[in-house]
Amino acid sequence: MDRQIITKQDQLEDAFAIRKKVFVEEQHCPIEDEFDSFDDLTADCTHVLVYYNEKPVGTGRVRRVETKAKLERICLLEEYRKHGLGKDIIAMLEDRARKLGCEHAILHGQTHAEGFYKKLGYVTTSDVFEEDGIPHIKMEKSF
Repeated sequence: MDRQIITKQDQLEDAFAIRKKVFVEEQHCPIEDEFDSFDDLTADCTHVLVYYNEKPVGTGRVRRVETKAKLERICLLEEYRKHGLGKDIIAMLEDRARKLGCEHAILHGQTHAEGFYKKLGYVTTSDVFEEDGIPHIKMEKSF
C-alpha cells in the first residue's frame, strides 16, 4: 500500500477516474455535479491517492473553508473497500488539514458510511439531507 499527495496531472487523472467509477457510474451522480473548479492542480486544495499493489484505488481532497478543513470526494473502488484504505485517505487529509492550521474538520458523509467516520472520531452534526439523491449527514471532528 502506498499513498501520495497528488502533484502531477496523471495522478489527478487517476483520481478523476476513481471518482467517475464510484460516484458517476456506481452511485449514478450526475457527472456535471462531480467535477468542479477545485479539480485542478493549481486549485486551493490538496488531492490524495492511495494505491493497492501499485494500482490507484482511492482518493479524496481537502480544502480550507473559513477556519475549518472540508474533506471531500472521498471514495474507494468497490473491490478495495475492506482493506483499511479509507482510514489512510482520511489520515492523509487530516494531516494536511493540520498543516493548513485547521483545528476542525467537516465532511458531508453518505449515511451508510456514518459508522466508519464515527470510528475515526467524527460526530454527526446534522439531520439527514440529500446530495445528488443520496442521503448524507454533516460530520465534524476536532484535532
